Amino acid sequence: MKKALQSFSKVVAWHRNLRKTLHFHSFSSPPSCTFLGPNLPDVWVPKENTSPHTLLQENFQWTNDGRSAAILEGKTIAKHIKMEVTDEISRMKSEIGKFPKLAVVLVGDRRDSHTFIHIKLKACDKVGIETVVSQLPENCTENELLDVVSSFNDDQDVHGIVVQLPLPQHLDEERIMNIVNPEKDVDGFHPLNIGNLAIRGRKPFFIPCASKSCIELLLSHGVEIRGKRVVIIGRSKIAGLPTSLLLQRHHATVSLVHSYTTKPEEITAEADIVVADVGIPNVVRGNWIKKGAVVIDLGTNQVKDPNSQVFRLTGDVCFEEAVKVASAITPVPGGVGPVTISMLLSNTLDSAKRAFGMV
Repeated sequence: MKKALQSFSKVVAWHRNLRKTLHFHSFSSPPSCTFLGPNLPDVWVPKENTSPHTLLQENFQWTNDGRSAAILEGKTIAKHIKMEVTDEISRMKSEIGKFPKLAVVLVGDRRDSHTFIHIKLKACDKVGIETVVSQLPENCTENELLDVVSSFNDDQDVHGIVVQLPLPQHLDEERIMNIVNPEKDVDGFHPLNIGNLAIRGRKPFFIPCASKSCIELLLSHGVEIRGKRVVIIGRSKIAGLPTSLLLQRHHATVSLVHSYTTKPEEITAEADIVVADVGIPNVVRGNWIKKGAVVIDLGTNQVKDPNSQVFRLTGDVCFEEAVKVASAITPVPGGVGPVTISMLLSNTLDSAKRAFGMV
């Protein structure tokens, strides 16, 4: 308990130092800061004789002929990012003899959490990121978990900390996430990072990986974001909420649909871009989607096949229906997932570079 309180005091001190250093000065994102979007002036000049919105930019030629949408594969993008991370880590080792290290905290025995951790650890190993895992029992106390996170905060050899969510219900997720050093928060969930993401002109230490993946997929496939109507189904702090903030940075008109929204299918059907972050398999049906819309499925639901009893991964969008309506759609698996993992590697590398004074 004493150690957790000491760590909390350190977090408060970090925040105070940041205020002194930055005076909450607005960061100017450089033009190359792709994920944070262009900092354009907020000047609204209505155009005459134009429709409120058009679906896609002129160079985006995909059309749906009633048979199948274009598939926005993420594996190639993820492979490219991983290659860049591997090359940078290799240079880091040769130049200064150091390398990034990621600490992972896992509580309990959830099947999906163990699966995701395995994927993350395997990806880290391939690019040269050292990992350390601390696994706690389902019934661990909050103070025990705080002590583990605090120890990683204090470890100068650790550059990134991931607390695998969700946590058991008796643990206060907000309190746990708040204790993570924001400069090691490679998931991007700390209030400081989310807050700076929300305020135009400021730059967070890290952007949540799923949100970065969403933007990367759209931009890499030539989908225009600026001025488009986007509906995000779900407002989780892991994906839905930060994705809405990031898309606003790219000057999209964003609506959030959630469990208290009346007639969500009608709102979604007006969107040029639909982002699903619900956590319920196949909840978004084909009749929710406007013809020609682009669909990004952030869902990763493990569903047991009633015949084979084998678990398979499925998204929040009913792919078989949506693919007949949308102009483009991400598959599950193979869409957002691989890119999200690669973004975690990239964030961890960035944290190490900052720690080593290489940025």
